[in-house]
Amino acid sequence: MIPNPKVDDPTFFIGGGTFSVTLANTGDGQENPRPPPTIHTCETEIELPITIKIVLLFRKISLASSEGAITLFINGVLSAIPSVESLRERERERGREMRESKGRAVVVGGSIAGVCSAHALLSAGWEVVVLEKTTAPPTGSPTGAGLGLDPLARGIIKSWLPQQQSDNLLNNHTLPLTIDQNQATDSEKKISRILTSDENFNFRAAYWSDLHGLLYKALPPNIFLWGHLFLSFNLSDDKKSVKVQSKELQTGKVIEIVGNLLVAADGCLSSIRQTFLPDLKLRYSGYCAWRGVLDLSHDEKSKILVDLQKVYPDLGKCLYFDLGSGTHSVFYELLNKRINWIWYVNQPEPQLKGKSVTIKVSNNMINKMQNEAEKVWVPELATIIKETKQPFLNVIYDCNPLKKIVWDRVVLIGDAAHPTTPHGLRSTNMSILDAAVLGQCLMKYGVENLAEGLEEYQSIRVPVTSKQVLHSRRLGRIKQGLILYDGKVFDPKKASLEECGDLQQKNMPGFGDASLILSKY
Repeated sequence: MIPNPKVDDPTFFIGGGTFSVTLANTGDGQENPRPPPTIHTCETEIELPITIKIVLLFRKISLASSEGAITLFINGVLSAIPSVESLRERERERGREMRESKGRAVVVGGSIAGVCSAHALLSAGWEVVVLEKTTAPPTGSPTGAGLGLDPLARGIIKSWLPQQQSDNLLNNHTLPLTIDQNQATDSEKKISRILTSDENFNFRAAYWSDLHGLLYKALPPNIFLWGHLFLSFNLSDDKKSVKVQSKELQTGKVIEIVGNLLVAADGCLSSIRQTFLPDLKLRYSGYCAWRGVLDLSHDEKSKILVDLQKVYPDLGKCLYFDLGSGTHSVFYELLNKRINWIWYVNQPEPQLKGKSVTIKVSNNMINKMQNEAEKVWVPELATIIKETKQPFLNVIYDCNPLKKIVWDRVVLIGDAAHPTTPHGLRSTNMSILDAAVLGQCLMKYGVENLAEGLEEYQSIRVPVTSKQVLHSRRLGRIKQGLILYDGKVFDPKKASLEECGDLQQKNMPGFGDASLILSKY
């Protein structure tokens, strides 16, 4: 839950989106009313005639006044909110009901989707056990690097962090991305020109392991079972419980855990999903992505960074997309002078080994990639790529949207529910929203009506994520110069202003739409 302001505090903030709110006081007032408070939203300030306390859940807003009832209008819907004491009594009663019927969830996968699931389920009053095959919490990220967090996801994350420090904790681990800029690079002349720029882009950049560590450390101790490999699961005959088997890798011992719910947060190659959809095949995008992070924190006066800032003056607040001929790159700055970069290269589908979309690369492959970068990109960007230690190669997959992500007491979340290409900066954000919605649905329906809660989770998330997966797929094909479904090919040298406008992140379905979370509560 987002931290509650004090009733006597005349100023407080609402996070996670912009809301149209009209308030009228229906109480009897006071002879000497307190100073009117101000609600600060992303874009507006609304003066209120009374002092109020606001509680913002991910998909529900409730308000209460110390002077009496308040009438609340949200999107044309009228709701009468009771007094503070009545609200508190209702919350106490709800807490008693939750304690009497506490559910237990087993989460498979300890990446960001799994950590977020743990937070959301704990907030809903559930017990949680997380199974993760790696032997300890990650201190670095071998398969991930930088990521972008949208405002809604950040509001949810803050609600899971210690209340008095949530803003500082998240801001101290991220950098702002206020500009989304696409530009075309001439490989021969080694110059770039801007195609489109959105200067109202409200994201923040984070390093994968920084975000994971922040979320993991905010969880209670001992809910993670590190070094436990998921083996199988079985539903009970009445389909009201699930038994999960895992192997403790250090000892080889097989353990069983029984719960009310199995949450599959085991990634785009999900083995749990395969149980229900054995014929589902991931779709190869037609390209792979070289990735890396260049750490310049050790060099206070880095010439590499100075040279890069001359060519990319908004580095530190801009998400840069460079489009070449049949290729494109992405880069932005992370905290502590780290430069995150991605370079997408069209090529035949590589052969995967094991349960990972990351390919082990040889020195010869790296040298060849670095030499090619010098031919394609401006020298300053090519230097960033060449100076990066241990770059890695991801095979880019997605799959056609799933119509079903819930089976009895098993639910998919994150990349297991909607494998997607990275072009819309959605993978992490979708995982966070999945977890938040799942937690709210379970809180709303309780263990006794778990089937209804899971069905509502599915009905809320599938329509949105399906559109986002397909939009990200199209955006990748545009930027890679691949043939689109209408037979056209995007050429950055000849593109119209309208065609360039299609490159912007804000065109993503549901972009910045708080109603995706608030609409059904």
